[in-house]
Amino acid sequence: MVHKYQVTGMTCTSCEAKVKSSLLSLGDIINVEVSKADHSATITMDKHVPLAELQKALDDKYKISIIHHSEIVEQTKSWFTTYKPILLIFSYILSLTLLIQFSKHHFDFMEWMRHFMAGFFLVFSFFKMLDLKAFAESYVMYDVIARKMPVWPYVYAFIELTLGIAFLVNFNPVITNISTVLVMTVSIIGVLQVVLNKQKIQCACLGAVFNLPMSTVTIIEDGLMIVMSVGMLFLYLI
Repeated sequence: MVHKYQVTGMTCTSCEAKVKSSLLSLGDIINVEVSKADHSATITMDKHVPLAELQKALDDKYKISIIHHSEIVEQTKSWFTTYKPILLIFSYILSLTLLIQFSKHHFDFMEWMRHFMAGFFLVFSFFKMLDLKAFAESYVMYDVIARKMPVWPYVYAFIELTLGIAFLVNFNPVITNISTVLVMTVSIIGVLQVVLNKQKIQCACLGAVFNLPMSTVTIIEDGLMIVMSVGMLFLYLI
């Protein structure tokens, strides 16, 4: 994508060069054309970079502002483009599990949750299995157990696969859900640390196939599994 911005404060060719190099230092920016004559910067981006980040990269004497595009629209489009894989996966799992229930005479909420959990773990473990080594290298960057036990990412991928099968065949619901709560709670700790510390680390939830950033989306993903497991446990035990 290409956007044109107004940049004030440039008075010479040295200013042009400084603004250009500062903007090019940001990730996802491919090319920058700067003109002090019309006080502009035309920026080519791999994906949208927020205006606040552009301003932060520049010296205080330079002020950058939007000319044509809508920042809200571009950020929304960028968000959907970034998280398209995980949104599609959740949509597919949700749609398929709902269709199973709608094909029956009555909606079985417990069965729907069990099928959803099975789909979640089976699909996510599949993407990890495509390249276990690459998944392990990403996962060790933020998981609290993987940092101390390098073998844990490999074990974790198979745990997800096992949980997926367990939910699918309805194996001992109490043990399966307790295991899920424990595993996902440990997993979410590392995710929370990364997001709260505003670290830019690749999320390994879909292995190394997609370049997904760690964000609140990852927290919601893990948190949803914990909430559903706790809910199923409660319903089984009452």
